[in-house]
Amino acid sequence: MKIIYGTSNRGKLQEIKDFFKNNKLNVEILSLKDINFNKEIEENGKTFEENSLTKAKAIKEFCNRNGINEIIITDDAGLCVDALDGRPGVFSARYAGDHAPQEVTINKLLNEMKDVPEEKRTAKFICVLTAILKDKKVIVARGETKGRIAKEPGPMGKLTYGPIFISDEFGKVMNELTAEQLKHTHREKALIELLKKLNKK
Repeated sequence: MKIIYGTSNRGKLQEIKDFFKNNKLNVEILSLKDINFNKEIEENGKTFEENSLTKAKAIKEFCNRNGINEIIITDDAGLCVDALDGRPGVFSARYAGDHAPQEVTINKLLNEMKDVPEEKRTAKFICVLTAILKDKKVIVARGETKGRIAKEPGPMGKLTYGPIFISDEFGKVMNELTAEQLKHTHREKALIELLKKLNKK
């Protein structure tokens, strides 16, 4: 079985491949580069579900025009902070402007929360996956990682909000987690949910 995963990000692609391999599923994962899809998809939805579906539909249309009929999976993910009414949410990647440095993005969020007490610094990472099957049926799955926002950033690099998001499960900021621990987050939870729904088809 082949699956087109809506990304050209090598790290994300490897994470997806590892997931299916670890679940002993014989699946070939194709990236957008593999099918020569290089169009910029405008993500203007108000929810992760809307953005994920927009991406899936755009890739499906491209595949239809090029005689490709495989399962398509896309995702949209972001950080939702309760004290900020769910922001940055769907704007997580451009919260401080397009291509803003990690430090600028983090400092903006921490500054907005400078007067928020510890007990109200709750937040969650959300990942929504959308699959369009060969018969055009659409399946949606959602995964969450709950936690809170630190008052001072931890190690920089890796995930954009990784230095300031403390996972409830592990009690550390995301950037301090091991590669193995990072697998058990919102994307994996969404993948597990998606797999359950696919198995019922």
